[in-house]
Amino acid sequence: QVQLVESGGGLVQAGGSLRLSCAASGTIRVINRMAWYRQAPGKQRELVALIASGGTTTYGADVKGRFTISRESDNGNDMLYLSMNSLRPEDTAVYYCYALHAPRPGSLFPYWGRGTQVTVSS
Repeated sequence: QVQLVESGGGLVQAGGSLRLSCAASGTIRVINRMAWYRQAPGKQRELVALIASGGTTTYGADVKGRFTISRESDNGNDMLYLSMNSLRPEDTAVYYCYALHAPRPGSLFPYWGRGTQVTVSS
């Protein structure tokens, strides 16, 4: 089992910055990849940014150049971050942390955090 807990959300004015954090805990073997998703009211959940185990990053088109995903792994503790700059009102959403856990070869299990609200005022 892997638990993901997000923090760092809040209210910010357009043009401002926020940094989200996600702490992974539990019986962690190998986390294959981690990502940030977001869901705005009335919309589907969408990928914001993803970081693979080798460090390769992928960004949604709407956030490329403004957001940066990063990950720290130390002694079995994994932290995921999302630095968000030049925030826009359309970035308002609940942001979710995601991890793909590989407890044993050939097995993959997805985990989600409960989300953190980001609100950008115009």
